[in-house]
Parts: sequence; structure tokens; C-alpha cells
Amino acid sequence: MFAALSHLSRRRALQASAAALVVFGLLLWWLLPVGESSPQGRMTFSTGVKGAVYETYGKLLRNAAADDMPDVDIDLLNSQGSQQNVERVATGKADFTIAAADAVEKYRLEDRPGADRLQGCARLYDDYVQLVVRRSSEIERARDLRGQRVAVGQPRSGVRLIAERVLKAAGLRLDKDVEARPAGIDTAPELLRNGDIDAFFWSGGLPTSSVRELSEGLAVRLVPLGDLVNALHKQGGASRYYRAATMPADAYPQAQQSASVPTLAVANLLVTTDRADPELTEGLTRTVIDSRDHIGAQVHAAQLVDLRTALYTDPLTLHEGARRYYRSVKP
Repeated sequence: MFAALSHLSRRRALQASAAALVVFGLLLWWLLPVGESSPQGRMTFSTGVKGAVYETYGKLLRNAAADDMPDVDIDLLNSQGSQQNVERVATGKADFTIAAADAVEKYRLEDRPGADRLQGCARLYDDYVQLVVRRSSEIERARDLRGQRVAVGQPRSGVRLIAERVLKAAGLRLDKDVEARPAGIDTAPELLRNGDIDAFFWSGGLPTSSVRELSEGLAVRLVPLGDLVNALHKQGGASRYYRAATMPADAYPQAQQSASVPTLAVANLLVTTDRADPELTEGLTRTVIDSRDHIGAQVHAAQLVDLRTALYTDPLTLHEGARRYYRSVKP
């Protein structure tokens, strides 16, 4: 009798253990992301000139991605700006980058190598076109740049592209009517400070630290450009991506003296190609959106990244990995 009871107890104990294992397994199935894995590997991200918003944003995004995707190593490459960034990604020299929509469209319209492979991950924030002069300068409009020494950005930068189009809209030619200097935001402020140039173009998020620091030590101001938007649109092609915008009075308080400045803006995109791994692309897109506030604490423009508009990456189609992310967060 005792042997029978002992056998029964053991059987019940085994049944209870089996039931417990089933319950535990169900809990694991419910709690763990079955079928999901963290992206792995290495990728290259092309940024911008030293000290510019693209470079700073790239560094902060790499730090945020290190937490979200610990098995992915991200290499950053400095560049001259948007035009070089697009070329690098299209030709496989970089995997991801930030580039202005006009530079992306120009590359596509010219049918450059790999243009058909370009795809978008997110619309980020707007670049504002900034024409900076000394406060005492007689330059009041873009047309007043005739005969002046003007820094127009490096040859493969987005600034150069914008400067050439803005000058054309003002009735000027970059190669004929101004003394064009191939200087970017890393050197142009010092050239203006030293009297080596009369003005410089810059296109970047607000505020750009180099412009703000210049304005705090030198009496400068920003030249209005908003009246050129119609003339720009008449140029067709990539110029359709410029829109009228207003720099708020607190962007550069010293330079603007409590006054807003009408200017032009163009959207920045997170760009990749159809070569990019969908899982990695989904992860990076998630990091861009989730880290908006953290990155925005140091790069103010990043605060404007908006989930509701991020998926509109015109002129590029949305990468499948990015599409997966937006579907996953759709209410």
C-alpha cells in the first residue's frame, strides 16, 4: 500500500513539474521577442565637415545606436557635405548618410552611378539657408553680392549647390559675378572675421554653433533670402525642394537683434540604398526617432524630427526596413 502511494506521489510530482515547465515555456513565449534578433555587423555613416551639424548629429546618432544595437559597429566619415554624401552612398562607399533633398534629386536627375539604388529612411529636419555678412556691410540682398568675395562652400557640398542656385535666382553667376571662395562652415567664419571675405553662405540646422559663436564675438547679421523662392522654383529640377521659411529671432540673438529673418529651407533625409540590410535599417530608423529628444538637447534641429512626417522621404522611396519600423509603431 505504501509503495503504491509512493508511486502515485511520484507520478503526481512529475505531472506537476511537467505542467510547470509548460507554463514557464508559455511565459517565455509571451515575454520574449520570438523571431527577433539584434542587428549585427559594421556600417559606414558619411557625415559632414568638422564642426557642422551633420558631423555632430552623426556622432550623437552613433552613440545612441550603440545602446540600441550593441552588436553593430558604426564608422563615421567626414565629408564636404550633401553632394559628396549622396555619391558615397550611391556608389557603396558608405552605407548611410544625411543629405539635403535638393542634392539627392540633383544626383538622380543627372542619372549618376547608383542613383537608381538610393532609398530613404526618414525625413529629419530642415536646413536653413544663411547668408552672413558684417553688420556694417552694404549687402542687403543677394543681388548686392556682385563683385564681392563670397565663401560658397566646398565643391561637393550642399552649400555650393544652394549658393549657385540662389545667386542665379538673384541674377548672378557664381563663376562670373562674384569672387567665389571654396570655403565651408569650418573656415568661412574666421575668413569673415579676418576681413578675407565679404560674406559666406551656409545651409544647416538652427542654430549652427559656428555661426552662433561668430555672432557672439563679431557684429554680423543675416541677409534676407525669402524673396527668391519663386525665382528658384522657376529653375525647375531640384530647386523645387526649396521653400520659404523664417529664421526665428532667437536662432542667433546677437546677429538678429530680436528680429526674425525670411529665408529658404530644404529638408534633410536619412539616406541609404537597396543594398542595406532591412533589419539594420529598421533598427537605425528606430534609433533616429527614439533618440530625438536626447540628440536634440545638443543639436536643436534634431528636436524637429517628427514621426508623423518622417516617412515622407520624397524624392526617394522608403526602404523596406524603414517601412517595417513605421508599420510597427502605427497606432
